[in-house]
This record gives sequence, C-alpha cells and structure tokens, in this order.
Amino acid sequence: MGDMITITSGDGFELSAYRALPEGTPKGAVVVIQEIFGVNPHIREVADGYAGQGYAAIAPAIFDRAEKGVELGYEGGDMQRGIGLAFQGLEMPNTLADLAATVKELSAYGKVGAVGYCFGGLLAYLSACNVDGLACSVGYYGGGIVGQLDQKPKIPLMLHFGDQDAHIPLSDVDRIKAANPGVPVHVYNADHGFNCDHRASYDEASAKVALERTLAFFGEHL
Repeated sequence: MGDMITITSGDGFELSAYRALPEGTPKGAVVVIQEIFGVNPHIREVADGYAGQGYAAIAPAIFDRAEKGVELGYEGGDMQRGIGLAFQGLEMPNTLADLAATVKELSAYGKVGAVGYCFGGLLAYLSACNVDGLACSVGYYGGGIVGQLDQKPKIPLMLHFGDQDAHIPLSDVDRIKAANPGVPVHVYNADHGFNCDHRASYDEASAKVALERTLAFFGEHL
C-alpha cells in the first residue's frame, strides 16, 4: 500500500518517510510518529491502517538525523539502542522541525492530525504545543510528558495510557490530567506498548477501544 519518499525539512535536511495513501480522495491526513524503534514494520502497518480508514498517512524517519535507515525490534539491545538514539542522538528543535515539514507535506490532502506511540507519544504532545499546521494530535503512552507540562497544547489533544505501565506511573497520568483539564485522557487496563501487536505487551481489547476513540477524534477534527 505504501512507498518511501523524501521530505525536506526547514533547514534543508532530507529525511526518509513511509507514505500510505487511501483509495480515492483522502478525507484528511495523519502524521504517524514512531516509537524508539524507528519506522519499522509495525509503524508502517499503523500508517497502512490509517490509509485503510481513508487518511493519507506519512511516518517520517525522525532518527535519520542521528542514523539513517533505523529499524529495530523490541528486545534487549534494540531497546537500549532506540533509547540512546531518541534521547541522546536527536535535538528536539530539529525533530519538531522535521514533524512540521511532514505536516506541510501532508497538507495537500486536507487537514492534518498526528498520532504518536511511546517516544512518539511524547512528540505528539510537544507537536500539539509547538507545530503549526496541525489540526489535532493523539499520544499513546508518551513517556516524559509529565516533564513538559509547562508547555500547553494549542490544538485539540487526546492521550492514551495503560495502568500497568511501569514507565509511566498513574501519579504521572494524574499530573498530566490536572495540568490539562480540557484534554481527554483515557487509561486502559494494559501495559506500555499495548497498541503494538509485535510486542508481548499487546492488548487487543485496549488497542481496539483506543483506535475507535482516536478515529472518532480525527473524524471530529479532520
């Protein structure tokens, strides 16, 4: 369904991206923001899924500034490598600029939303605060949001968390809710990564409900 394209960021940097287009005219567009594991098969499948729902979807390879062509798995060494790339290999202003360039690329298809997972969930929050051109944003189990609460979303935002997530305690979720009283925050009986059917923590029931809520949110705002 998809193909690889090149997106030019504001400073001229070129990053690769996976693009999935629906059959017929798109009803809007979605930036799919990767986990710490790169634009791997799962993220491409997520983009394909949104294309199947009628949206033009692009997953930018935001690790390209640190290392080109990163596709990691979900075990041991890959996880540590992904954490290093995300939190030591990238500079947030450049990452947000690359996401803004992706929004610009997608704007040809209508209003643009974002959805991000894990590290991408954090970026979905920060995009809602900083990236022009987005109509709405959705974050799944975004670690680190609690440290960014001085930044306030400028657009409609929805957040999903799992109550068994050792990376994001419910006390953090409560702080996020308190700081953003207008933001719908959904908590599931699930672990970190519950949306990813490539991970042991996948929870089909929670993923289904979260997707239904996300699609309804996009339907309202896109």
